[in-house]
Amino acid sequence: MPNLNRVMLMGNLTRDPELRYLPNNTAVVNFAIAMNRRWRSQEGEQRDETTFVDCSAFARTAEVINQYLKKGRPIFIEGRLRQERWQDKESGANRSKLSIMVESFQFLDSRGGDAASGSDVGAGTSGGSQSYAKSGASVGAAEAQTTPHEALGEADIPF
Repeated sequence: MPNLNRVMLMGNLTRDPELRYLPNNTAVVNFAIAMNRRWRSQEGEQRDETTFVDCSAFARTAEVINQYLKKGRPIFIEGRLRQERWQDKESGANRSKLSIMVESFQFLDSRGGDAASGSDVGAGTSGGSQSYAKSGASVGAAEAQTTPHEALGEADIPF
């Protein structure tokens, strides 16, 4: 039976990324994003719903996220769901939560840090968004280039 574990989310960081290093010197960054949904109830009242999701990234992806992103910045992430399980120290009850293991991401704006100058970070830049995947090109080389923002056509809009 085939399996698929693929997640694509777009939201804003709820806090600054937290970077740490594993004993083998692999970078790990933890952050959370929030996604908003707005709809109308049966009574015609407008309602809002916010979903918060914890995310983790490793290696160079983790370092780039930590370097360029801060609380409030929008991000598009792709990755996979991971279920974490542990036993509560106080009650001894089994606990679990779902989080996202980030495999690639795109910057959705160009403000803050070095990205404010309009520099591209990573590979696959188009229409002003900036993308980086763990298998992507060298970030240092891409930072030296600047690309003017191109106008988007109707065919470029994904929805």
